[in-house]
Amino acid sequence: MAERFMRLMVFFDLPVNTKQRRKEYSRFRKSLINDGFMMLQYSVYVRLTRNHDDAQKHLRIVEANLPPAGSVRAMIVTEKQYTQMKLLCGAQMKDEHFLDTKDLLEI
Repeated sequence: MAERFMRLMVFFDLPVNTKQRRKEYSRFRKSLINDGFMMLQYSVYVRLTRNHDDAQKHLRIVEANLPPAGSVRAMIVTEKQYTQMKLLCGAQMKDEHFLDTKDLLEI
């Protein structure tokens, strides 16, 4: 059975008005990075997963590291949907890449 690559996207808006809130923001952001997420743009992180079940596993990891305040949303999209994303303004980041299916199998 062929794998169906997915992207798990996490969007967040967290308060940073106190030292404690900044610490919570930093802890949450670092937990995303440690779980293999890359920053797509400020407060938007994305992770490649092999299939829907893998995406659900990483979503549970995100949920386990939620900060006590703020807004955090997640969305799972297929790799095909993700590659349809249009960059309307600005430039593609160095780290951002859309992989060929052959490249995905090596991950």
